[in-house]
Amino acid sequence: MKPFLSALKTSALLTLVMGILLCALYPLAVWAGAQLFFHHKANGSLLMDADGRIRGSELIGQPFSSDRYFQPRPSAAGSGYDPMASSGSNLGPTSERLAAQIETHIRNYRSRNGLPENLPVPADAVTASGSGLDPDISTTNADLQASRIAAARSLPIEAIRALIAKHTAPPDLGVLGEPRVNVLLINRALDTIAQTQPVLRNQTIP
Repeated sequence: MKPFLSALKTSALLTLVMGILLCALYPLAVWAGAQLFFHHKANGSLLMDADGRIRGSELIGQPFSSDRYFQPRPSAAGSGYDPMASSGSNLGPTSERLAAQIETHIRNYRSRNGLPENLPVPADAVTASGSGLDPDISTTNADLQASRIAAARSLPIEAIRALIAKHTAPPDLGVLGEPRVNVLLINRALDTIAQTQPVLRNQTIP
């Protein structure tokens, strides 16, 4: 009986020690380290305006309807860009519905940006990401939208292209993925430019 009670006592003590270590001290250490060294990222990479109000996250795409802004890639998350319903369309490559959606997106994209009918359209401009929340677009997509934005904001196109270059992130670790532009960040930069133009001062990101 004594060996059994001794083993039971040892097991209970070990469970208690491991519970404190793994369920309390370890999570606390990870949280403290993240807050100390990666505070912005650990708290959702949130972006604030001058009044301290949250305008979005660098990690989650959101819609922009005005011609004065860069447009993100399409979204199939809920009614669009819904972080509570993150998903793709679940339509396969042989789906006629998917093909029809892409054709519609291509026509709308060319029309909106004043592009010729024979100009190839980047895939990220007409297809949704797997999450429906991709915050980035390709540099090709951004370049094709530059003329529209320059015209809508009465800015030289060189200024828009310089802004694209400034906000182009390289592939992760230099080799993973492609160069990309964060839509929310570059649109906030556009509004910073707009603050120097009285006509556009009140037309900021909703």
